[in-house]
Amino acid sequence: MKKEHVIHRVLPGSIAGELEVAPGDVLLSVNGHEIEDVFDYHYYSNEEYLTVVIRKEDGEEWELEIEKEYEDDLGIEFENGLMDDYRSCHNKCIFCFIDQMPEGMRDTLYFKDDDSRLSFLQGNYVTLTNMKEHDLERIIAYRLGPINISVQTTNPGLRCKMLNNRFAGDALKKIDRLYEAGIPMNGQIVLCKGINDGEELARSITDLMQYMPVMESVSVVPVGLSRYREGLFPLEAFTKEDACRVLEMIHGFQEICMQKSGLHFIHASDEWYLLAEKELPEEERYDGYIQLENGVGMLRLLRTEFMEAMADAAIRRAEEETVTIATGVLAAPTIQGLTEIFMKSFPEKQVQVIPIINHFFGEQITVSGLLTGHDIIEQLKGKELGDRLLLPCNLLRSGEEVFLDDVTLAQVESALQVKIDIVKSSGQDLVSCLLSS
Repeated sequence: MKKEHVIHRVLPGSIAGELEVAPGDVLLSVNGHEIEDVFDYHYYSNEEYLTVVIRKEDGEEWELEIEKEYEDDLGIEFENGLMDDYRSCHNKCIFCFIDQMPEGMRDTLYFKDDDSRLSFLQGNYVTLTNMKEHDLERIIAYRLGPINISVQTTNPGLRCKMLNNRFAGDALKKIDRLYEAGIPMNGQIVLCKGINDGEELARSITDLMQYMPVMESVSVVPVGLSRYREGLFPLEAFTKEDACRVLEMIHGFQEICMQKSGLHFIHASDEWYLLAEKELPEEERYDGYIQLENGVGMLRLLRTEFMEAMADAAIRRAEEETVTIATGVLAAPTIQGLTEIFMKSFPEKQVQVIPIINHFFGEQITVSGLLTGHDIIEQLKGKELGDRLLLPCNLLRSGEEVFLDDVTLAQVESALQVKIDIVKSSGQDLVSCLLSS
C-alpha cells in the first residue's frame, strides 16, 4: 500500500497558500509523477511550470497549474519530513552512542537512523549500508547533494568489524559511484583508539583524498564514551599524547591537500585541540566551516562572532547585573575567556561561567548538548547565580523547552529560583543576551 502524503502545514503567503491548499489535503502527483518520498518531491517540484494534483478532505481532486521561479518552494510541509517511513540502522557499530544510553528514556532517543534521505534533507551522516540501489540511482539522477558519509575506515575488512556488518566493506564502493557521478560528499571518521587510528587513519585519509574535490571535506572526531558500556566492545579514551599525534597527522595531510586542491579537506574536531591543550586553528583553516555540525571550528566561529559583536556593541551602555553561564566542560574555558573580554568593556556586568560535569552519561562526555536537567539542578542548587542564568539552546529538545532527561525548563527555573535565558548558538547571540537584562 502506497503511503499517502498528507499536508501538515501550509506556510503563510506561500504559493500553496494562495492556491487555497490546506492542512489535511493529500498530495497525489506533480507533473504527472506519483511522489514516493522527499527525493521525488524536491526533484519534480523544482520546475518552473507545474501541474500539481491534490485531494481535498471531502474527496474532491484539484488540479493546480503553477508558474514560478525555478527551485521556488511551494510552501508545503508534510506530516513526515521524509514523506515515507524512517529507515533504521541495521549495523551494530562498536562506537554507537545510542547503545550507550541508559534504560528508561523516551523512545525517540533509541532510534538509530541510517537514511540517505536524511543526509540530503538534514545533513545526517549515513554509513551507506542501508542505501538501496534505487536510492543511489535517484541521488545520481536527481543530482542531490551533498551526501554525508560515515566512513570510519577505508579498510573494507576493518569496516566490517567496526560496523558489525559483513556488507559494510562493499558499501564503500558506493562512494566510487557518487564520485564518478560528481555528487558532492562530506566524510566523517569516528576515531577509536587502537582500532582505526594510527596507520589505519593515515590509510583512510590517503584513500579519501583521491575523491577530492567531489568529496569536499572529512572530519575526524573522537569516539564518545558514556558510563553505560557494560557488555559493549571495550574502547579506551584518548589521552593528551594521543590527541597530539592525531593533530600532527591531520596537519601534515592538510598541507598536502592544500597543495593539491586549495582546500584543507581533512579536519580535526575541537575536542582534539582542547585535549591536546593546543590553540584552535585560525579561521582560514576551516574552509568556510564546512564541518561545523561535527564540532569542527565551532569554538573558533563562536569567538569570531563574539568579537565582531563586541565591536558593534562598544558604544552601548549596560545595566548593572550579575549573570551566570552554565555550559559543558568542553566549551567552558572558551566562554570563560570571552566573558573576561566582555567584562573589560562592560564592568557593570559581572559574569561567571560554571562548567557542568556530565554525571548522567559520565565525565568523559563533555559537550553541552548531552547535559541533563538533573545535572544542572544538582550542580547549581545552592550557588549564588545572580540575576539570570544563561543556558545554551542545544540543551533543549528542538522546538521545545525540555531537556534530554525530560526535565522541563520551568522545573529547572523553579528549582534554582532564578530567571533563565536561552542563548542561541552564535557569538552575536551571546553578546546580545549578556547585554539584555
